[in-house]
Amino acid sequence: MNASYASSASTNREGVVVPLLPVGAVGAPAMDVKMSTENSYKWEFSARFRKGCFGWRSDPAILRIKEAVAEIGKVARKDQILGAVGAVLFMEKLSPALERVDSSSGAIGTAVNNAIEKLTPVIAKAPADEKLRHRWLERLWEAVQEDDIPYIEQLTDQWGDLCVTSQIASMWADKLIDTVRMAWSSEPGLHGYFKGTSACLSVLCKADRNEELLELLKLMPYKTWHYRKWGVKALYAMGRKDEALQYAEDSRGKNESPFEIARACEEILLSDGSVEEAYLRYAIEANRKTTNLATFRAITQKYPNKNPREILNDLAAHSPGEEGKWFAAAKSAGLYPEALELASRSPCDPKTLTRAARDMAETEPLFAIEAGMTALKWLVAGYGYDVTGDDVRSAYSNTMKAAETARRMPETFERIRTLVAGEVYGERFVSKILGLTLGLNQRV
Repeated sequence: MNASYASSASTNREGVVVPLLPVGAVGAPAMDVKMSTENSYKWEFSARFRKGCFGWRSDPAILRIKEAVAEIGKVARKDQILGAVGAVLFMEKLSPALERVDSSSGAIGTAVNNAIEKLTPVIAKAPADEKLRHRWLERLWEAVQEDDIPYIEQLTDQWGDLCVTSQIASMWADKLIDTVRMAWSSEPGLHGYFKGTSACLSVLCKADRNEELLELLKLMPYKTWHYRKWGVKALYAMGRKDEALQYAEDSRGKNESPFEIARACEEILLSDGSVEEAYLRYAIEANRKTTNLATFRAITQKYPNKNPREILNDLAAHSPGEEGKWFAAAKSAGLYPEALELASRSPCDPKTLTRAARDMAETEPLFAIEAGMTALKWLVAGYGYDVTGDDVRSAYSNTMKAAETARRMPETFERIRTLVAGEVYGERFVSKILGLTLGLNQRV
C-alpha cells in the first residue's frame, strides 16, 4: 500500500468527519468541494456510538444501528461520497461502542451483519477518486485490526468489492499475501491466525490473480468452506466450471454449511444456463428457509419455468413421513387437492388446517370442509402442540361454517360425529369437548 497516505481521519467532539490530507501534501485536496461538505456535515449517529456507550442489553444498540443505517442511506441517496464517508465512520465507531453488549443471543451480531451488508455497497459504489478510496480502505483496515470481539470481521469478505478496481485490489493483495503464507506455514512458530486472510483471498479474486489464489489455498492447514469458496470463484472465473463444482463438493464436511455450498454450486449452474441441472442437484438444498412455505416460494420464484405442482411433489418426496408439513405451501399455490392429499398422508398441524378452513369457508367451501375434517382427524389421533378445548371447538365451528356455505351441513355433521365417536386415543379429549354438541353423551 502506498505509504504516502494517512491511515485514518480524525473526528471532532461533535462527530464531524475531518479527512486527513495525504502525508506531506500542500494545499487543498483534489475533491475540495466534497471535502468541504464532509468537514461541515454533522452525523446524528456519531454521538450515539461512543466507546463503551451501550450497556449489556442488546435492544438499544440494535435500535441505534438501524437508525444509523437509515441515516447513512438517506444521505447517500443525495450525495454518494458523503454517504460513503458516513458508512466508513460508522464502521470505525461500531465495535468500540458495542464492547459491553451481551452478544450471546446472536441478535446484535445479526444486526451488525445486516448493517455491513447494506453499507458496504454504499462505500463501494461511491464515485471516489483513488486517493480518497485509499484513505477509506486504510481507515477500515485499522478498524478491522482493532475489532477484538469481533463484530466487523465480515467486512474482510467484501474487501475486493471495496477496492472497486483490480489495480487497487492487486496492491492490497501484494500487501497481504506474504502474511497469509506465514499464517498458513507448516513451520512451528510461524503459523497462526491472521485477520486479513479473507481480505487477501477477496482481493486476489478481484484482481483476477486466480492461479495465485489457488496456489495459496493449497497451503491452508485445514479444509474450511469460508476460505475454499474463493477457490470455487477462481476456478469458475477461469472457465473451469466442472472443477469449480467439484472443488465445492470436496469442501463438504461435518462442520461446513451444506446450504452455502449448495447455493454456490446452484449459482454457478444458473449463471452458466444449466437451469435443469441446477434444479435437480441443488434447488432444494440451496433454498431452505425457516418455514416450508418460504422454501416453496423461494424455489418457485427462482425457477419460474417449473410447474409449482412438480416443485411441491419434489419437496414432499424429499421429506418422507413429513408430507403434511407442505400443506400450507400447496394451499398458497392454489393446489387444493394436492394440499389435502399431503395433509392426510402424514400429520399436519391441526391449527394450520383450522385456519385454512376459517379463511376459505366463503371462497372455497368444499376445500374448507375437508381442511377442517382433516384437522379434526389429527386431533382425534392425538396430534397437535399445546392443543386446548378452544382449538377443538374452532376446528368444529369453522368446518360447519364452510358446510353451511356449501349447503352440506347434515352430511358434514354426521361425518364429524362418526369421526369423533371412533376416538380411542388417550383420554378421548376431543370427545369430551364435542360430545354434547354431537350427541355422544359425553360431558364437556
